Amino acid sequence: MNVVTKKPADARATRPLRADAARNQQRILAAARDLFADRGLEITLDDVAERAGVGVGTVYRRFSNKQELIGGVFEENVERMAEQAELALDQPDPWRGLVNFFEYMCMNMAANRGLGEVLVGLEDGQERFACVKERMQPAIARVIDRARDAGELRPDAAPEDFFAVVNMVDWVADFSRPVNPDVWRRYFALLLDGLRADAKKREPLPVPPLTDDEIHQAKMACFNKRR
Repeated sequence: MNVVTKKPADARATRPLRADAARNQQRILAAARDLFADRGLEITLDDVAERAGVGVGTVYRRFSNKQELIGGVFEENVERMAEQAELALDQPDPWRGLVNFFEYMCMNMAANRGLGEVLVGLEDGQERFACVKERMQPAIARVIDRARDAGELRPDAAPEDFFAVVNMVDWVADFSRPVNPDVWRRYFALLLDGLRADAKKREPLPVPPLTDDEIHQAKMACFNKRR
């Protein structure tokens, strides 16, 4: 009787990579990470191959399509966010831990066009968001609860408020990126003030607002991007 041995569903996921293949995979992921951050998700695997300095066939051997490559880059971001949540919990000052964590989140979104698009713009964005929520929600809740219990955060603030904060800051960052990539910090500070306990001191706003000329230039950049 002949015995048929089934192959793994995804041999790439189970077979150890050769050293050169592992190096190529890291180059591909690094190139994709940079391109997604700079240009968002409207890139091709050919673009990634060119940036990585490998043949497009090499990219396809490691990632069968762009969605799979996006998933690989996205997982790296999830790991870094989880590490930052743990660092926030290790910070002795509960308010500073909360600010540091959400500042990292906003800074990451402001510098990375593709990250926000993954969370809310793809057909499987809700599934990917559910993955992040499952991994991150407990740590984020602890960061927020610790600040509230210390009397630093207004008692009615909820974790969902911080999801809104990050997304509002991301919108400002996307709008102002061509003319003033740091102005998001001003609105992040304003939003934090609205969430801080009433008796606590407010910090000075870190940067000035956009000028009228910068607003005009940013509007023109948005218009040209949609054309």
